Amino acid sequence: MEDISPQNGVAEPANDGRGVLTDIPRYAPDYREPLAPRTLPRDNSAALSIFLFALTLLTTTMAGAYTAGAVFLVWHPIMTFPALAAGLSFSIPLMAILLAHEMGHYLIARRYQVNTSPPYFIPAPFPSVFIIGTFGAFIRIREMPRTRRVMFDIGAAGPWAGMIVAVPCVIIGLHLSEMQPLGQGGGGFDLGNSLLFWGISRWMLGVNPALVNVNLHPIAFAGWLGFFVTTLNLIPVGQFDGGHVLYALTPRHHRKISGLFVIGCVLMVIVPLLLGITYWWGWLFWAVLALFLGLGHPATSDREVPLGGRRAIAAWLTVGLFILTFTPNPISLGSPEDNNPQNQSQSYSVMDRTPRTMQHMPHLFGL
Repeated sequence: MEDISPQNGVAEPANDGRGVLTDIPRYAPDYREPLAPRTLPRDNSAALSIFLFALTLLTTTMAGAYTAGAVFLVWHPIMTFPALAAGLSFSIPLMAILLAHEMGHYLIARRYQVNTSPPYFIPAPFPSVFIIGTFGAFIRIREMPRTRRVMFDIGAAGPWAGMIVAVPCVIIGLHLSEMQPLGQGGGGFDLGNSLLFWGISRWMLGVNPALVNVNLHPIAFAGWLGFFVTTLNLIPVGQFDGGHVLYALTPRHHRKISGLFVIGCVLMVIVPLLLGITYWWGWLFWAVLALFLGLGHPATSDREVPLGGRRAIAAWLTVGLFILTFTPNPISLGSPEDNNPQNQSQSYSVMDRTPRTMQHMPHLFGL
């Protein structure tokens, strides 16, 4: 006999006596995910996680020092070690944002007793075209959650936790940033605007950001990257964080919407290219990555069960977060000639104090 009591809400598999196993989800308004007592396997990967965190902190600090105009040379570590201090104002907030994002996933997964790894940070070789010193971070979920509710809670927790740290970084960093009249910039990398970043900039700077050149403080740059990381993770495709949110909202249309967004990524490169306007070719990279990882999503036992009022609202708010942090042309390479009153398309610049060799590097692709 199936247990469909209000305390459970989802029917457990039951045998009807004829060898047929049935699993028919039921819905109860006061549904709460049952947590059966269990012991998770012992995780022996903590040492690797700590090592990668320390190594990524070093590479991001080197990147921050280079952004500030100081250079740490690996082949002269003792002589140039003091230069690393200049990079901490970038590396510490960036690492805090990434750590908050991954710990959001990790803690919610542990709350639901889902077997998952600790966060793994990925250091990027520096100096190289990966000017922030990291490829990001990830956790490995070793078992798939059974319900959409748990799937949504784990998937959405990371972006929201990262934004809790990223927003204060943007506010503090913009307060410390420098404003210059258009035409006085020194080149470097120009950053695109999202609705949220523009709104905070308008509030903190007191002027329309499009009418001035803003030389971002490293803390503000780290916060901007936190917004960008949130956007990339919330891409509504496959098993990205945004893919989990999409599956929680509409499991029947998940694959179709995933495919449409991949097409949109390609169009965000092709259309501007044909029109002769600025574009970010990194969207092609993310389209290929999404196809490689797959557009589908594993089925859960409650596919036909309504998500529930509060979680549905939270899911739509998460979709709104993706819209607020999205920018179609996030990063481009600027030059001193571009910073004139006739060109107001990019108003945030970073790395204009770095050596010339870095300023002439090609466009970046995704984190």
